[in-house]
Amino acid sequence: MSAPPSFDVADFPVPTGREEEWRFTPLERLRGLHDGSAAATAGGSVKAEVTTPEGSGVTVETVSRDDARVGKAGTPVDRVAAQAFSAVEKATVITVPAEAVLTEPVRVSVHGEGGVTFGHTVFRIGAFAEVVLVLDHTGDTVRAANVDFVVGDGAKVTVVSVQDWADTAVHCSQHNALVGRDATFKSVVVTFGGDVVRIHPRVTYAGPGGEAELYGLYFTDGGQHQEHRLLVDHSAPNCRSNVAYKGALQGADAHAVWIGDVVIQAAATGTDTYELNRNLVLTDGARVDSVPNLEIETGEIAGAGHASATGRFEDEQLFYLMARGIPEEEARRLVVRGFFAELIQQIGVPDVEERLIAKLTAELERSIA
Repeated sequence: MSAPPSFDVADFPVPTGREEEWRFTPLERLRGLHDGSAAATAGGSVKAEVTTPEGSGVTVETVSRDDARVGKAGTPVDRVAAQAFSAVEKATVITVPAEAVLTEPVRVSVHGEGGVTFGHTVFRIGAFAEVVLVLDHTGDTVRAANVDFVVGDGAKVTVVSVQDWADTAVHCSQHNALVGRDATFKSVVVTFGGDVVRIHPRVTYAGPGGEAELYGLYFTDGGQHQEHRLLVDHSAPNCRSNVAYKGALQGADAHAVWIGDVVIQAAATGTDTYELNRNLVLTDGARVDSVPNLEIETGEIAGAGHASATGRFEDEQLFYLMARGIPEEEARRLVVRGFFAELIQQIGVPDVEERLIAKLTAELERSIA
């Protein structure tokens, strides 16, 4: 039985790895984030930079942890998220004014410079505003963080979170989205780097008519552990959600975990939801754990479903391309790029898309070498 959500780390027992929410995670590689032995060190730091479009009216504030806006989008659901909340004294609040339509993204860059770090960032999106948010994680650190998205009524928000850490980094983060009435929230989570990365996107609805699209792309290399645990909690009527995550794995002991939970509560009549996870295993020695879950408490819904699949290259696809004169190595690249193409297109930020395509190409070169 999982502990109920709480801001107090003492409300969560130290995980042993036998718990459902921790059974796939290599606890010994979390460097103490799970048991409280990881404390923010004097040598631990990140270089954080927020870039906002000129004249957009976006404000950036540093506030105390007890500010009423901090934690409004969701409560920590595990010990690491609660530890992150308890460990920070200050949070960053980024506010997009109501009805603002931004033509350039708001960018938050976090570059790890060693040690243990914690963080909390709040994005407040005013009613009927339209904005793209880009969160970029690079460098090396052991980090636990909470990120809140409070999406106003009728607003349209796209969030792109890129985990491109150094190979020795550890990153655990809970993303909380509270989606307002008739608002649209799209999340694109892209994970390449890090020794252990554990991202927990969660969506709840503050009113009817909200839409949430959760997309994810991950490329898990030898020895890496990348875990994405999602929850969409339908508690309001006539809301929609769509989840699509895709991953590729290569190398010995590459391990990807995808957990997709969708709950349709009794009051959430008219819900329309679907979740999908697909994984492409490029080499021997890689492992995938994919668990879609759907809990329905009302029969009055528009639709609900899920699918999960893990496999290797389709020999027919390779044969088709090679029969047309394309060398095998290039054919493999084309298949993998095609596998990810629809998700990359969801990003909608050209420089980020180009960077990810280049990163994907470099990873494929390593698999073929």
